[in-house]
Amino acid sequence: MELPNLSIKGHIFRWSTRTYIMGVINVTPDSFSDGGDFFSPEKAGKQAVSLAAAGADILDIGGESTRPFSEPVPVKEELRRVIPAIKEIRRFTECPISVDTVKAEVAKAAVREGADLINDISALRFDPEMAKVVASLDVPVVLMHMKGVPRDMQVNPWYGDVIEEVKVFLKERMAWAYSNGISRGKILIDPGLGFGKRVQDNLVLINHLEKFHELGAPVMVGASRKAFLGSITGIKEARRRDVATLGAVAAAAIKGANLVRVHNVGLTRQVLQVVDAIRRSG
Repeated sequence: MELPNLSIKGHIFRWSTRTYIMGVINVTPDSFSDGGDFFSPEKAGKQAVSLAAAGADILDIGGESTRPFSEPVPVKEELRRVIPAIKEIRRFTECPISVDTVKAEVAKAAVREGADLINDISALRFDPEMAKVVASLDVPVVLMHMKGVPRDMQVNPWYGDVIEEVKVFLKERMAWAYSNGISRGKILIDPGLGFGKRVQDNLVLINHLEKFHELGAPVMVGASRKAFLGSITGIKEARRRDVATLGAVAAAAIKGANLVRVHNVGLTRQVLQVVDAIRRSG
């Protein structure tokens, strides 16, 4: 299925031409992979410049850790973390900014300060105002599958058919978004690797990503440094999983990922240049 191009403030995403990159900037003290590294606005700004120069097409700013067993952050605290970072980043780069949040108030404030896209791991479920806010802002939104909530999502997750169950969930959330006034061309979907998934579930989802294109939306994949890669390689420290991440990124791109969310943009760009060249060769 041919996907319509997406325009974000003059940046055109032509999904059929290559695999795009979303670079992660966590402005949290407790992220699983880089907790505290970019907690200050100044450090977030420098990292944004670095990621954009390395080839990031979108910068994803998150002020609430969603690692397994994490607890929610109050709205005021999330705003205190995210808004100064976005302001600082906007001083140095026009690269599109995504705000990783489940809170409508944070989404609204972030867009007002320069964010261009909402990345909602709850697929518009956790805040009853989020769908209305996204529609009124007329910005793209990522809808992600998650079983449970971060504090309990990895407590014995189970699926009969992980592809079908995730696909049905995303189809239902897309319909909900449409019914609330969100434009069809502004929805991206994410199968939610690591969010209420067993190791095998993550592998199966990557191996059958093409099935999600039947839903008619660009597919984003976030495998970067996640625990299932550590389970496969035996590497316990998340920061040391970049090579493993590249394996997952390459496989995801070959299987149809339109956008990958990663921490190490420079290495990812090199891998995707090769993978996309192979795909274009016919």
